[in-house]
Amino acid sequence: MKNGIVRFAALYVFNVAVLLLIGLLSAGVSVGFHALWAAVILTLAALFVKPLLTGAFRKAAAKSAADRTKTGEKVVQYVLVYLVELIIWVAVVWLSGVRASGFWSYALPPLFLLFGWMIYDQVDDKLRAKAGELYDAVQGRVSGRKAAPASASASTSAETPATAEAREELQDGLTPEQRRMLDELG
Repeated sequence: MKNGIVRFAALYVFNVAVLLLIGLLSAGVSVGFHALWAAVILTLAALFVKPLLTGAFRKAAAKSAADRTKTGEKVVQYVLVYLVELIIWVAVVWLSGVRASGFWSYALPPLFLLFGWMIYDQVDDKLRAKAGELYDAVQGRVSGRKAAPASASASTSAETPATAEAREELQDGLTPEQRRMLDELG
């Protein structure tokens, strides 16, 4: 559950940034505050629809892959990914308040999405790790403060973060990294 929330949050923030960039760079595309809702649609599409469409297109391409070269294979892959991005972009425009008018406002944003998601794939691990730390910190504060009695919270408020981590480690015998790894497994 935690991994799903962290992945959704990291991809959502990144998609908001990409949509705002699309609004700035693409003539005929108006995004504005609709980027917040459009990013929800884009994130859900990236998590659920994109893998399905990519798999379907790859199956169709594999059937006709008799005598292709390595370069030809890459070209086919990029064309298929662009088609998936185009379908997702049309869905975002259709389901959100984002407005697109003209050929280039439908042809260029999928390229921006493609480049944006390529960048996201490069920084994905770092974003997930940071989002996971934030998630753990918030979860620890919520559960830790509710469970601690009033006198204990007054004495622990002067503790350093290292002391608090050591105290938490003594309770279950796990380091924060081990706890995070166990959370990712379950």
